[in-house]
Amino acid sequence: MARARSKADLPSKTCVTCGRPFTWRKKWERVWDEVKYCSKRCAGRR
Repeated sequence: MARARSKADLPSKTCVTCGRPFTWRKKWERVWDEVKYCSKRCAGRR
């Protein structure tokens, strides 16, 4: 079984709305290239 990645090794992006950095999440695995916002709240404020 493969070892899990540490949080420091995960890719990250900067939120378009608030400018805060956010890291990769399992639920974004297939759409990571399309993710622009760190949360639903920021997506609604765009």
